[in-house]
Amino acid sequence: MKNILLPTDFSEASINALEYAVQLLKSNVCTFYVLNVYTPIYLYTPSIYEDFTTVNVDIGEQYKSQSEENIRKAIRNIKDKFPSKIHTFLGITSFNTLASEINTIVDDYDINCVIMGTKGATGLQEVFIGSETMHTLKHCKVPLLGVPQEYSFINLKEVLFATNYESGNQQEGLTFLNNLCFSHLSRLVFLNAYYGIALNDAKKRNKKELELFFERDAHVTELCKGMDVYEAIENYHLQHVIDLLVLVHTSHNFFENLLFTPVVKKIVHHAEVPFLILPPAKAI
Repeated sequence: MKNILLPTDFSEASINALEYAVQLLKSNVCTFYVLNVYTPIYLYTPSIYEDFTTVNVDIGEQYKSQSEENIRKAIRNIKDKFPSKIHTFLGITSFNTLASEINTIVDDYDINCVIMGTKGATGLQEVFIGSETMHTLKHCKVPLLGVPQEYSFINLKEVLFATNYESGNQQEGLTFLNNLCFSHLSRLVFLNAYYGIALNDAKKRNKKELELFFERDAHVTELCKGMDVYEAIENYHLQHVIDLLVLVHTSHNFFENLLFTPVVKKIVHHAEVPFLILPPAKAI
């Protein structure tokens, strides 16, 4: 059984992600945890009511009550639209920040993946504010699947896994990805962009480990010489239809972050297809 966390603010983007999730995992026994966090503004700004505890408690209860009702409504709608005997839905309402609450729930409920909607960001918003998905991604300990607001579910025929082969089969989230590819009969494409020498001995070992790990899935390797990761992804996307893009959010060292994190940011902010970001590989 899979445990999937679905953060929602009840916006069009988050409801679309919820619908995408139940279709993506329609053949899997799942418990979906539908999460809404609320942070009333009055707790962060002084007001004439700050000394009146009863007023503060009442306002907090109103936020909580409204959140719980909206979750019940969202669950009713999704169960009516996509009835399933193997899907269970549980609602969670919390007064917290989203990233902090997600990490708590991931630990408490053994979450396999977080699936959330993304609206993207442009201009100054991207530079100075970022997106909710990006903030969540920085601290998420399990795979995070982002669904663009306008994207409608399509069966995963082609999955593109952009990898630098810095990690092998110890990478967190590979089992989840493997199950997705297997249940949708997807073709998995390993995309490696590089300058200079293609693969050193360590990367060759990791490449072999990944190929063995995904041996039950149809998979191929694309090597892109003289390109950075984002350029290679765009070039591949011009020639092929991609139904899911997979990246690893590396955090091994400062220099690697300088090279790779901007790629993740671009994908999160400007993605046209769903993307699965795997958390940093655990040290072994």
